[in-house]
Amino acid sequence: MGLMDILNGMQNGPRGARQPAPAGGGGMSPWMMALLGLLAYKAVKGGGLGNILGGGAPQPGTPAPNPRSGYAGGGGLGDVLGGMLGGGRTAPAGGGGGLGGLLGGLLGGAAAGSVLNGGLRNLVQDMQDNGHGEAVRSWVGRGDNQPINPNELGNALGAEDIDAVSQQTGMPREQVLSELSQHLPEFVDQLTPDGRLPTDDEASRWV
Repeated sequence: MGLMDILNGMQNGPRGARQPAPAGGGGMSPWMMALLGLLAYKAVKGGGLGNILGGGAPQPGTPAPNPRSGYAGGGGLGDVLGGMLGGGRTAPAGGGGGLGGLLGGLLGGAAAGSVLNGGLRNLVQDMQDNGHGEAVRSWVGRGDNQPINPNELGNALGAEDIDAVSQQTGMPREQVLSELSQHLPEFVDQLTPDGRLPTDDEASRWV
């Protein structure tokens, strides 16, 4: 199942009541922007795009990590998400619509899946390191997803990461945390249908 299939299914909500998309932004809901922005940021921060894609060497055309921020490219997350998340940036050429426009222009489909999977792994590791391993294990594993409130999630993910997603999506920090606390458990659950983190080969089929 592709990422957009998962997101579109989540948009119907647990009771089948469709959540309206906001005006502008290409119809992408704020929680969708927060989820994808968080995974992309975690991927870039967790060692650079080249390391995630394998071999430790940057791929041709991949922005080098910024020596000050550690993010790829001078604009940080905005260089990865392009115009998809607003901020006045131009979408990468060849990105197309939907999720393909998210990372496709920078990396291509299969590589984009691997990058987002790297972000998922880093997210899980960060939550474990920050004392919220039980919650994230419930999201990955089979069974009920343990809820997490916005304050706990902020501590689990790290203030710097939340601030970066807030800046690049244009949403207030409190809204980012609210959206993520509501939707991140289900999103991680949907990305791990086998009760484990996916392989990069499996993730390549996301996009």
